[in-house]
Amino acid sequence: MLSHALATALNLIISLDPDLVEIVLLSLRVSGTALILATLLGVGTAFLLGNYRLPGKGMIVTLINTLTGLPPVVVGLALYLLLSRQGLLGFLDILYSPMAMIIAQTVLAAPIVAALSHAALESAGSAVRQTAYGLGATRKQAAVVVLREARYAIGAGVATAFGRVVAEVGAVLVVGGNIAHHTRVMTTAIALEADRGDFELAIALGIVLLLISFVVNGFLYTFQKRGGGR
Repeated sequence: MLSHALATALNLIISLDPDLVEIVLLSLRVSGTALILATLLGVGTAFLLGNYRLPGKGMIVTLINTLTGLPPVVVGLALYLLLSRQGLLGFLDILYSPMAMIIAQTVLAAPIVAALSHAALESAGSAVRQTAYGLGATRKQAAVVVLREARYAIGAGVATAFGRVVAEVGAVLVVGGNIAHHTRVMTTAIALEADRGDFELAIALGIVLLLISFVVNGFLYTFQKRGGGR
């Protein structure tokens, strides 16, 4: 039975089964969009924290580090309450849509990018900044130099965030609803198909998810190696 399910799953992948492709593409679109937004927010926040004297900076850094461990289901529940018809943002009418899923994954990914980027900037920071000042750089130019110096570590942080959100199930299930041909992504589809006993599609999606995770971790390793070998 297992060998038959595995063979069928591989056939679904090789033949580019339309349902499989649709689910994978939606997953990549949702997680990719969330990652872009999280990168902009996270790196921007880290840049401000690393280069400006903000009031309550220590508290902000502590809060960001705390948010990196947010339980996905809690994020999903909070967003559900905000986006439901009776919620503060109910007028947007985006509950059970890809946009709600993107918001959920952005909330999960942004603190990770911010925390790891801030750590990278702090690590690269003072010595590089002082060297830049010594060479006549302005404050803005010195900040750009530090950002450039930390780019590999920041890239690794972005890859780490993507690895988390693409494999996330709790938050997207709550705010997306796992609706066929609309909000069904790889993780929620795997949970549904396994519960139904349709292991062929679940295994196929699991293999694709593992391949994506492998590529992301390979990217992460490459960035870390390049950053450490300079």
